[in-house]
Amino acid sequence: MNLLRTTSLFFLIQLLLFIPVLSQPIILPLWDGTPPFQTESDLEEKHSRDGILRISNVQTPTLEVYLPDEEIATGKAVLIFPGGGYTILAYEWEGTEFAGWLQDNGIAGIVVKYRLPVSESLTNRKEVPLADAQRAVRLVRHHSEEWGIDPGHVGIMGFSAGGHLAATLSTQYDMKAVLGADTIDSVSARPDFSILVYPVISFRDVSAHSGSRRNLLGEEPSQSLVDRFSSELHVTADTPPAILIHSQDDTAVPVQNSLLYFDALTRNGVPASLHVYPTGGHGFAFGTGRGTVEGWTAVLLDWVMASDSY
Repeated sequence: MNLLRTTSLFFLIQLLLFIPVLSQPIILPLWDGTPPFQTESDLEEKHSRDGILRISNVQTPTLEVYLPDEEIATGKAVLIFPGGGYTILAYEWEGTEFAGWLQDNGIAGIVVKYRLPVSESLTNRKEVPLADAQRAVRLVRHHSEEWGIDPGHVGIMGFSAGGHLAATLSTQYDMKAVLGADTIDSVSARPDFSILVYPVISFRDVSAHSGSRRNLLGEEPSQSLVDRFSSELHVTADTPPAILIHSQDDTAVPVQNSLLYFDALTRNGVPASLHVYPTGGHGFAFGTGRGTVEGWTAVLLDWVMASDSY
């Protein structure tokens, strides 16, 4: 009887050794203490679910880090900025679900829960998303050795308004949004590549997404402010390579946004890839059941894996 129990215990241990242990994501705040451009308040972050998880009124911006198993790790990382018109974050739909997918493909997927400019606790709302985005890239590079990430292969991914933030970061990574908060702020905030999915690019009248513009800049922004946050105007030869994904029938954020950015990249000699699908609409995420756009993530994965050559 004792022999039977010992044998059973032995086989149970062996079985457990072969069951993969699902690593929990690492969650850490972007800033120590009260973040810049924010006053202390009793405001609280809000979560709601109507088909998808929506997070609003973010007060403590964070990174949620999904690291791949060492056996498949490529050393690459992608920081993800969910969309939501600068008023909410579609946190799972355009965030953690993609982080898990990247993790399964050997890429560290890192969701950035950035502050939204509509919060009443902010003192300079137009600068807050960019400040959080810069800090996020710097923080990942700061932890790169610990997390098994190559600091020279840190990319970003943004959806809709999150795509606007990603494009802003790509063209204004050296903007001094925050001056010397700590030693981490001396680390480069320049992404090595960017993935822009149905992105808001321009705040000019022709292609502007009025909700995103209003939430970030207010009701009647000056022309100079509109131009500053129209990323097609700020592309240089040092702008990171990019892949743009859009659908031709997107009525919320017209495809002209991606075309403007792709044209600016091309004129400045920056490697870029543009994929426009006939159908898919807006906010298609993985594209499941959305027709021609359904296979876009396979195209993306090939592009990211080849990013070393760009």
